[in-house]
Amino acid sequence: MPTKPDKPRILIVTPEITYLPTGMGNLMQRTAAKAGGLADVSASLVSALFELGADVHVAMPNYRRMFQGDIFSLHEKELRKYHEVLPEAHIHLAEDRIFYYREQVYSNSNDEAMRIALVFQRELINHIVPRVMPDLIHCNDWMTALIPGMARRRGIKCLFTVHNIHTRQVSLAQIEEAGIDAAEFWMNLYFSGNPVSYDHARSHVPVDLLTSGIFAAHFINTVSPRFLWEIVEGWHSVVPDSVRAELRAKYGAGCSAGILNAPDASYNPATDEALVQKYGVADFVSGKAANKRALQRELQLKEDPNAPIFFWPSRLDPVQKGPQLLADILHKLVSDYWERDLQVVIVANGPHQHWIDQIVSTFDLRERVAIVDFEERLSRLAYAASDFMLMPSLFEPCGLPQMTAPLYGSLPVVHSTGGLYDTIRPLDIERSVGNGFRFENYNPEGFRWAVDQAMLFHSLPEPIKEREIRRIMIESKLEFSHQEVARRYINIYEEMLARPLVEKESGEAIKAIAESLTEVMKS
Repeated sequence: MPTKPDKPRILIVTPEITYLPTGMGNLMQRTAAKAGGLADVSASLVSALFELGADVHVAMPNYRRMFQGDIFSLHEKELRKYHEVLPEAHIHLAEDRIFYYREQVYSNSNDEAMRIALVFQRELINHIVPRVMPDLIHCNDWMTALIPGMARRRGIKCLFTVHNIHTRQVSLAQIEEAGIDAAEFWMNLYFSGNPVSYDHARSHVPVDLLTSGIFAAHFINTVSPRFLWEIVEGWHSVVPDSVRAELRAKYGAGCSAGILNAPDASYNPATDEALVQKYGVADFVSGKAANKRALQRELQLKEDPNAPIFFWPSRLDPVQKGPQLLADILHKLVSDYWERDLQVVIVANGPHQHWIDQIVSTFDLRERVAIVDFEERLSRLAYAASDFMLMPSLFEPCGLPQMTAPLYGSLPVVHSTGGLYDTIRPLDIERSVGNGFRFENYNPEGFRWAVDQAMLFHSLPEPIKEREIRRIMIESKLEFSHQEVARRYINIYEEMLARPLVEKESGEAIKAIAESLTEVMKS
């Protein structure tokens, strides 16, 4: 049996990751599968730990098609190398045909999504964890929620990150049929009812997956401090009672935290290939003007360099994102600011798309309001072209658009909830603080008030606006960074293990990385 090193070993378990740092094994240059923000957070965390010299390992499914494109087109030598995983490599791929030919990380079929999650966890429990022998396992969401129960049974510390509040249920029989010996750790799982005995639970009482992960983990975190507090305080009826109860228990025991995600590093107006003119802090005025002109022409909006553009980047989901608030105020908003050519650009899909489009058609607002299907290039162009970004979510576990927009000099207009509350502070011109506009009451009137505040800002003299936007762009690059995310996770790891991850104090190392990043940004 291999001996364990002196340094604590961290195993990060994730169904998606954007990239891996050079040196982590012969698969690092090809290993990338992304569906959302979890991929970016996983990548930044693994990279920060690896660069600090920590003994970090990552486990994920072997998505052959996504990693390699069409594997049958590879040269024989490349294909042979692809199947080689060095014994000392820190990348551990869960092997099963269910992953090999997938073209996207998650399945739209609930049954298939459950099979994928169970197979991934089977490979982790049966093969990867025994091989890696980690001191701490970091799991993410319901797809990895059986791992904390296994980890607790085997005496391994476990951090469980709650990215979304959605949960799934599955029977012990299904778990075992997938090849997982749940009898080993069934007492560490959370059941939807009282399990009288193992045999009774196996056949009659489903396992609640997300709640199991929270229940069994030694420490949990949500992806914003405010959202954790809101759940504990009883906000948001969409949160399952079991999830709320277990989060409250962890919160009360001092075993929880909120750690914000950060936008993908590719969201940078100085390097973004989607823009017709790249720009930075020094030349954002001309850069945004060029991109505004390009967006107006492409979407057939009235071409006016002084027109304030409000950009909606989130899916049009009335359960969470609040598009009904926009629909309620849209016609009057555009009418009230008709002389100032206020424009609204929506690059998003969702159930409410039809209703907004109907308003635009009924009142002939085509030159002032554009609503188009989501497209990555167009969304990035809209960040650069817009003056303001709209995000009136009813609830928001974290949110990324409100952190992305200020990087491009587009100021957020948001509802005061969850990650939006944590990241957007009311703009105060006199004190030159804040980075956007927040409204407290979740209704059309509250939303309209915040938009009016944005329009008051837009009417200020240009030197004042430029000063504040420049400040916000600079501050956002520092605040909304993956280095800061990694620092917070590393602090939790060290607290859980009661010892540092690297010989050099990690706080000093992370500080050095942040200082280096600051210098790069200044240049």
